[in-house]
Amino acid sequence: MNDKINFEVHRRFGPSILKVKIPENIINNLNNYVDQTISNDKKIQKQNLGEGLVGDVTQEFSLEQDIMEKTGWGNFLASCVSNWINMEMKKKITKFKIRKSWIVRQFKNEYNPTHWHSGHISGAGFLKVPNTFGKHVQNKQNRVYRGGNLQLIHGSKMFLCESTFTIVPKVGDFYFFPNYMMHTVFPFKDTNEERRSISFNADIDNEIYNVYGE
Repeated sequence: MNDKINFEVHRRFGPSILKVKIPENIINNLNNYVDQTISNDKKIQKQNLGEGLVGDVTQEFSLEQDIMEKTGWGNFLASCVSNWINMEMKKKITKFKIRKSWIVRQFKNEYNPTHWHSGHISGAGFLKVPNTFGKHVQNKQNRVYRGGNLQLIHGSKMFLCESTFTIVPKVGDFYFFPNYMMHTVFPFKDTNEERRSISFNADIDNEIYNVYGE
């Protein structure tokens, strides 16, 4: 059989995930803000979210509304979500309300267990990444080391169907996903450097989010 066959692989089952790059100026603005905030004990105590979030990490604290505006973070999120929904659903959102955006400061041996978020749209990305996350204790040449990785989870593994999407952190990478997307962050080792991430929850038009029309 000599006829040329064209192949197309369609991955239309499962939630949509959007990957973008955070502009460098916003990364710098956010990191400067974080560095100033963590040196202010009174301020960090006021914005602390550690008791309300599931992570077993050094520090989790919320971003102030005016900081989201000054750094350009709020407009960046709104623009990305608007474009994403338009690409996926051919609809234009008229509402984008950030419920909360927060910083996670994670160090060696710390982790974030499997969880999901509130709101309609969520996301997570990276502001600072260690030079190394460590390596396997055993000699596992054919196994990828997952230390420090973010893993998105949906459904269960079946034939021709993966249930996880594993992300190696890189500064500036940001991933948007629906609020119900389960995810976890693995612990890492062999370094005293910080893994600094940023997340958010937001609401959009309920008429767009509610695909059941109820």
